Amino acid sequence: MKNQLSITLCGLAVCFSSLAENVSDLEARMKQKAVEIISQMTIEEKISQLMNNTPGIERLDIKPYDWWNEALHGVARNGRATVFPQPIGLGASFDPQMVKRMADAIASEGRAKFNVAQSIGNYSIYSGLTYWSPNVNIFRDPRWGRGMETFGEDPYLSGIVGGAFVKGLQGDHPFYLKAAACAKHYAVHSGPEKDRHYFDVLPTKKDLYETYLPAFKMLVQDANVEAIMGAYNRVYGESASGSKYLLTDILRSDWGFDGHVVSDCGAVTDIFTEHKIADSHAEAAAISIKSGLNLECGDSFRHLKEALEKELLTESDLDQALFPLMMTRLKLGILTSDDKSPYSEIPTSVIASDDHANIAREAACKSMVLLKNDNVLPINKEIKNMYVVGPHATDVFSMMGNYFGVSNRYNTYLEGIADKVSDGTSINYKLGFMSYQPGVNSIDWGPGEARGAEICVVFMGISGALEGEEGDAIASPEKGDKKDIKLPEHQMEFLRKVTHNNKNKVVTVITGGSPIDIKEIAEISDAVVMAWYPGQEGGYALGDLLFGDVNFSGRLPITFPLSVEALPAFDDYTMQGRTYKYMTDNIMYPFGYGLTYGEVSYGDIKILNPKNKGKQPLQLQMELKNESNREIEEVVQVYISSPLAGTSAPLSTLVNFKRVKLAPNSSEVVEFSVDPDLIKVTQEDGTSKLIKGEYTIFISGAAPGKRSEELKVKSSTARFKI
Repeated sequence: MKNQLSITLCGLAVCFSSLAENVSDLEARMKQKAVEIISQMTIEEKISQLMNNTPGIERLDIKPYDWWNEALHGVARNGRATVFPQPIGLGASFDPQMVKRMADAIASEGRAKFNVAQSIGNYSIYSGLTYWSPNVNIFRDPRWGRGMETFGEDPYLSGIVGGAFVKGLQGDHPFYLKAAACAKHYAVHSGPEKDRHYFDVLPTKKDLYETYLPAFKMLVQDANVEAIMGAYNRVYGESASGSKYLLTDILRSDWGFDGHVVSDCGAVTDIFTEHKIADSHAEAAAISIKSGLNLECGDSFRHLKEALEKELLTESDLDQALFPLMMTRLKLGILTSDDKSPYSEIPTSVIASDDHANIAREAACKSMVLLKNDNVLPINKEIKNMYVVGPHATDVFSMMGNYFGVSNRYNTYLEGIADKVSDGTSINYKLGFMSYQPGVNSIDWGPGEARGAEICVVFMGISGALEGEEGDAIASPEKGDKKDIKLPEHQMEFLRKVTHNNKNKVVTVITGGSPIDIKEIAEISDAVVMAWYPGQEGGYALGDLLFGDVNFSGRLPITFPLSVEALPAFDDYTMQGRTYKYMTDNIMYPFGYGLTYGEVSYGDIKILNPKNKGKQPLQLQMELKNESNREIEEVVQVYISSPLAGTSAPLSTLVNFKRVKLAPNSSEVVEFSVDPDLIKVTQEDGTSKLIKGEYTIFISGAAPGKRSEELKVKSSTARFKI
């Protein structure tokens, strides 16, 4: 069996005869240890270690371990932990450096909690260090309930922010992992939720390589993510969790991935019961293993012994699947009792600490997007009378999103407002309306209370009850998805009553993790804020922003359409007509859009290497001026349109971005470097090609286009030829 295992590992390009020449002594020793442990296992023990809830093997000094753990925006489902903003808000921050610090904090809390769990013999689900995050699926359609888990609609933004999350979570040691990140759900996966277990996606190779794969590739090659999770759906007829094309040909052969691949939970079973690809659980398990899956979340792998007996796979296949799993646990330092890790002594004092709360507050401030402001914000703290209304003003669930932890220090929006105003300010609060159903009392005092206030802050929107994963969103008749992007009509009717013939100013704050129909809201409100699901510090963060202690700097990571009627069908995975790259109209607010308190001007773009023929990074320079008396943090975005833009190529493509902090009435020269691979155009066969002709560069405050011009988004353009 040892000889057979050696042959298998040589096939994985880790043959130990040449190991010392290629890797450090530490890694070589750990790989040898993994091989030796596998060689001592019985077939039954090997099978037991290929499912998420693995039993201990006492004679090999292996403790029980459950691979299923969550950390989407903080250690989740595992007791007290800091709750950071939902990822859609992290995408809105356009701040990978902050996201990396946040993920490092998550890993610290996870390590500390893991140490305590081990000491009390808690080996249960959600108590480990293999976190099934981040979600870098593309938020291609606003109706998808799980879009809030993603970083938005753009592959480049998702790859940059997602990569920062991975680097922060996994730490900077050359071998050991602080925690193990997992990029999900690979691939071409973004609803409908009710169909995810059985639908087949047949994207063009252009859409596959231009839109659905780039973020995963960036996380593999640039961030060295430890794990990949296969999706439920089929892609080109194969289950994504049992696809040789995705898991072996692309992921391992083309991209060089050497970590482990885990199925989404129950996805292997779906190969038999829903996709009807296999005739039995045993065959489904064999298909997955042979395709490149290492670990099942579920229990179809219990039938692997039957698959061996039917010669659907070999023991060598099991060994090959096991090796990356053993290596992940060795990198974490948690496989056997004598394992070492530089991260094993993190104290419990980091859990839900003040330092981590400060990061959460910073992240929440940077995530919220100011969509409209008719000189009502910031609010003067000496205001005499305010009216705050709406159930989400006091509801912490509307701040959580999904896959959340449990914080012991949530602060609501009402608390955040009350914390800022003068002790002489009167604040009146009423529920006003219910989230998902109209009121039944014929007497309604809510709208009338607004008349006596200088400013009325109305909290509207949705929560994880209406959007989310298949079975979580219990108020959603679409199993977590939405039929449209309108708010419940009774919420809109309340806002109409508040704004009708009232002389006060109305600030509308919207909660949710996806685009909302804001057209009428913007028409009748004096200011509109998209708050997303900002986590535990959302209340104080909103207070910081509304009263001007912090300037708004969040930008939309997804296009807000006017309606879904003009979009392609929800289950159509063709990218034409979707996202800022292919939408020419039906846009309320464009990708990258957001206001600040102040004015910034964009100078002319200088191309520092204009004779570049696409073989070297394109070097750009531009002067940015703050023309206001406030400090501003501007999110400067770089887009490129190719000679084929609007025909067989995107209208424009985000190729870089940078947060630039400007003191009042100051200026700064900003420089950008654009990777030449990002200038290439994806062809129909999925390959990329540099097109000859004239390119247009946009450096702007939002995706270029007619709607951005109507909104007077600041922008500068330049052209170059290849």
